[in-house]
Amino acid sequence: MSRDVHLIDHPLVQHKLTLMRRKDTSTKSFRELAHEISILLAYELTRDMPMQEVEIETPLERMTSRMIDGKKVVLASILRAGNGLLDGMLQVLPAARVGHIGLYRDPVSLQAVEYYFKMPQDMQERDVIVLDPMLATGNSAVAAVTRLKATGPRSIRFVCLVSCPEGIRTFHEHHPDVPIYTPAIDRGLNDHGYIVPGLGDAGDRIFGTK
Repeated sequence: MSRDVHLIDHPLVQHKLTLMRRKDTSTKSFRELAHEISILLAYELTRDMPMQEVEIETPLERMTSRMIDGKKVVLASILRAGNGLLDGMLQVLPAARVGHIGLYRDPVSLQAVEYYFKMPQDMQERDVIVLDPMLATGNSAVAAVTRLKATGPRSIRFVCLVSCPEGIRTFHEHHPDVPIYTPAIDRGLNDHGYIVPGLGDAGDRIFGTK
């Protein structure tokens, strides 16, 4: 099994992430940047998606051409911060189904506690993209993917804005077969389980709750 980490170093992605990291970036700007960067990430995530041949008619003649079967894609948002990446992904994959996984981090143990799980039917035929801006301790991501695997999807990818070595290690100890897509692998975690230098609490910054 692979231990894939795909570092997305496209200049536009890196530029927008730098703007998101700045502490004086407003809630409005942070939210807009999350939307814009998720569109760019969607291009990288779908680079090797399976294609199918379809017959179409151009203004001149009939032909066979290739398309992604977008109806097979599920965007699984880890609440609540994952929703900050959802609209941008849907702009690129408008036919995708959307699932939600409600998790919160216990402030003492830092373990993930589930409170909500809702996915489309027929997951066995679907490719899942898990959305969560931060891969910090890795506990929430591990819990989310464990639940998703129980539904038997065709494939799973995990995408985040910022990760760290501890989170990647924990995630791949449990799910070595699930690739991670991220623009940044930061230095590590502080005593409170936050990524440093990071960008703060992504949920609070997206929704303006702090």
